Amino acid sequence: MSTLTLTPGNVTLSDLEAVFRDETAVLVDRSAKPAIDEAAGRIAKAATGSDAVYGVNTGFGKLASVKIAPEDTATLQRNLILSHCCGVGDALDRATTRLMMVLKLLSLGRGASGVRFEVLGLIEDCLEKGITPVIPSQGSVGASGDLAPLAHMTAVLIGEGEAVYSGNRMPGGEALESAGLTPVVLGPKEGLGLINGTQFSTACALSGLFEAWRLAEATLLTASLSTDAIMGSTAPLLPEIHQLRGHRGQIEVAHSMRTIMEGSEIRDSHREGDQRVQDPYCIRCQPQVAGACVDLLRMAGRTLEIEANAATDNPLVLIDADRIVSGGNFHAEPVAFAADQIALAIAELGAIAQRRVALMVDPSLSFDLPPFLAKDPGLNSGMMIAEVTTAALMSENKHLANPCSTDSTPTSANQEDHVSMAAHGAMRLARMNTNLAQILGVELLCAAEGVEHRAPLKTSAALQSVLARLREDVPPLHADRYMAPDLETAAELVRSRALASVLAPGHLISLGDTHAAG
Repeated sequence: MSTLTLTPGNVTLSDLEAVFRDETAVLVDRSAKPAIDEAAGRIAKAATGSDAVYGVNTGFGKLASVKIAPEDTATLQRNLILSHCCGVGDALDRATTRLMMVLKLLSLGRGASGVRFEVLGLIEDCLEKGITPVIPSQGSVGASGDLAPLAHMTAVLIGEGEAVYSGNRMPGGEALESAGLTPVVLGPKEGLGLINGTQFSTACALSGLFEAWRLAEATLLTASLSTDAIMGSTAPLLPEIHQLRGHRGQIEVAHSMRTIMEGSEIRDSHREGDQRVQDPYCIRCQPQVAGACVDLLRMAGRTLEIEANAATDNPLVLIDADRIVSGGNFHAEPVAFAADQIALAIAELGAIAQRRVALMVDPSLSFDLPPFLAKDPGLNSGMMIAEVTTAALMSENKHLANPCSTDSTPTSANQEDHVSMAAHGAMRLARMNTNLAQILGVELLCAAEGVEHRAPLKTSAALQSVLARLREDVPPLHADRYMAPDLETAAELVRSRALASVLAPGHLISLGDTHAAG
């Protein structure tokens, strides 16, 4: 397992995607240690002082007015963790859980939380040894921190809860012991510092973003292939059109599609004498729609990159000001908005792709393709019901794209009276991406049938390589067959970048370049 050294406050989306995809172990840059130690020392001093400091020598939430004696500090923090382990539902996947742990390291590493470096070291060790806490996916409202999910993570650090180690689910203490690690005894404020924060919501949103990027990239291939399949015009891709509008994503999508389709015999065959004046919007407006989605994903990515580098617990130790101050950085409103943006992009990419599928199976619109792309229509139904499946998935994603950030409900005896709902806003992205991958997989299959129907005319060299990769796993549809495995295989080709990887780098755009988007 490789190890990545990260400097809190200066971590990029590329770093975080490496953690997410490659099970990279992480070390906090040791240059952060002096500030971490200084903040921890100030918290230790406050714990024995006479002034009430929230969560250090007081109770929590509505119980903040209850003073806690210095000798009860360890019990206070342990009780906090155990009482907050109230998550329910399916366990969060391993990759996102590890990303959440790294995000917590980065937040604590800012040196404003007062958590000892020893605690960060145990999180690093868990990542390196492959100990993954079992995190129930439901229970956070995205304010006062992702309390329940982060409590389940922290429970493992103190020898409680559950974890997966060497492929086996076991008690957290047993997992630590099996890996040769020792549970930590939480000091003043450390339990609070570990569970306050947006790391669960942010990790889920980043996971959704990383997958959405890949699918947005895949639409450049499937849309280009569909355009050739219905013998669509490439005139709407002319650079002058998009320069006149000026949106970066639109300009880049048009350029990418032009490059991908360059040299297509199918396209060249109908440049003259085509009686169609304009293609439907799902063909003609692809750069405008997909480009806007790319821009939206980049904006969300920038927000999440900032959040990943932020100190988001409460209270915070302001070393230069010599103060320990209660604030609200745990409120995940920025993450909720970012998750809603990602959801909108996913839904719209699927919506326009579904219309391209509908276009290709409709003989009145597909410019002489056979009905439902069947080789012997009537005897065979071809892609008829595959198109219906895409309609179902598109509709589901439209429902799921309704904003979560506009919802709120008071919690904790009205102390926490406005919440972000970022957690379930971010969690829904995984389901939406799965749906989108299936839609694009069906589009890929339909477009492949359509392009092959145009033989002996050939599509571009780039798209021929995409077709060749597809046909390694999915043969042409000569007659009706059991379709579900084909749909799943096509969706996996889209998800895995197996298709994108056969193209030259210049064919595709960098969706992760958030800094240049501003």
